[in-house]
Amino acid sequence: MVKKKSYLSIVSMLLLIIVSISCTNNKPIPLVYDVENTGIDCPKPPLPSFDQLPVVELLPDPFLKSDGSKRYTSFKKWACRRAEIKAEIEHYEIGPKPVRPDSINASFDNDILTVNITVNGNTLTLTSTVKLPEGEGPFPAVIGMDMLALPNHLFTERNVAIIGFRSAQVMSHTQTRGQEPINKLYPELEYMGAYNAWSWGVSRLIDGLELTNNELPIDLKHLAVSGCSYAGKMALFAGAFDERIALTIAQEPGGGGAAAWRVSETLGNVETLGRTNYAWFVESMKAFSEENVARLPHDHHELMAMVAPRALLVLGNPDYEWLADESGYVSCMAAREVWKSFGIADRFGFSIVAGHGHCRLPESQYPEVEAFIEKFLLGNTTVDTHVAKSPFEDVDAEKWYSWWGTEKP
Repeated sequence: MVKKKSYLSIVSMLLLIIVSISCTNNKPIPLVYDVENTGIDCPKPPLPSFDQLPVVELLPDPFLKSDGSKRYTSFKKWACRRAEIKAEIEHYEIGPKPVRPDSINASFDNDILTVNITVNGNTLTLTSTVKLPEGEGPFPAVIGMDMLALPNHLFTERNVAIIGFRSAQVMSHTQTRGQEPINKLYPELEYMGAYNAWSWGVSRLIDGLELTNNELPIDLKHLAVSGCSYAGKMALFAGAFDERIALTIAQEPGGGGAAAWRVSETLGNVETLGRTNYAWFVESMKAFSEENVARLPHDHHELMAMVAPRALLVLGNPDYEWLADESGYVSCMAAREVWKSFGIADRFGFSIVAGHGHCRLPESQYPEVEAFIEKFLLGNTTVDTHVAKSPFEDVDAEKWYSWWGTEKP
C-alpha cells in the first residue's frame, strides 16, 4: 500500500511538471501593448487597383491573407494579418496614418496636458483637460472623443481619470482638404480622411501621456477611448489603430463605424458607403458605392477585429434607422468570431438597446458598460463581460460569414 501511494505521488508530481511546462510555453494573450503598432515590420499586402479587385458578395474572411494564399486562425499569426487589414483600410478608406514623428514634447500644468508635434518645421499643438481622481494614482483613464457621452459617473465613481481629445485641433468635422492643422505637417496627405487624422491625433495624445508620466499619474496599461455617433466612429478607429488602448467603447457609431458596408447596402434609409460624409474618408472610396461595395477587399467587421486581442464594447440604438444597427449586429456577430477563435470571447461585446435618445445611454445598458470598465480598466476578473444583446435575433447573421474557411463566396 505504501509503494502504491508513493507511485501515485510520483505520477502526480510528473503531471504537475508537465502542466507547468505547458502553461509556460503557452503565454497568455496580452490585454494591451506598449507600442502603437505591433505589425509595423510585417510584409505589406497587395493593394490592387479597383478594376483588379475580386467581387466578394459576403463579408470577407478576416483570417484569410490578402493574397488569398493562406488562412491563419492562430493568435501568433494575428499581428501580421491585422497589419494587412490596417493597410487595406488605410489604402481604400482613410489614407495612410503617419507614424510617430521624431520631434514631440509634452507638459502638464493646471490640469492641462499640452502636446507639441513638429514635422518639417511646422508644429501642431494639442491641449487636453485632464480630470484626475483624488489620491496619488496612477489612475486608469478614458479619453473622450470631443466629449465623453457616456455618464461620467460610471468612470469617476471608480477613480478613472477623464481626458478630453479636441478633434478640431487636428482636423475639423467637415474638413476643407489641404487647409486643416494636420495638413501643415503632412501636405502630401491632403486627400486623407478625418478618421485617419483623428486617429493620428489620439495616438499623439497618448505619446504625450507617456512623455509626462512622471508628473501626470496615468496608468498607461489601462487606457480607454469612447465617443458617440461620429465620435463613436472616431473611438473605434482610434482603438483599432493604436494597440496601447486597452478598452474601446464605441457608442452608436452607425455606418462607417461598426456597421458593415456590404450589409448596409441591403437595408433601407441608412448610412451606406455612398451616403456617408466624405470629409471623413478619402474621396476615392466613392468608387465602392452601391453595387460596387462587394469589390471592397475588407469590411468593418475587420475594422472591429483590429482591436483584438484587446477589449471592445459596441453600443447601439435601433430607434434611429440611419445608424444601420441591423448591419451593426451582423458585423458584430462576424467580428466576434475573431475573439472566439483566440479563446478570449469575453473581450468583445455588443449591446443594441432601444427606447432612449441618441447618445443618451439608458440605465438598462449601465451593467455592460460597468462590467467592461471593471474588467479592462480596473482588472476585476470576476465580472461577466459576455455581452450579446440586440433585437435582431431573427436576422440570419451567420449567412454573411459561414463561408469562412471554405470556398470563396
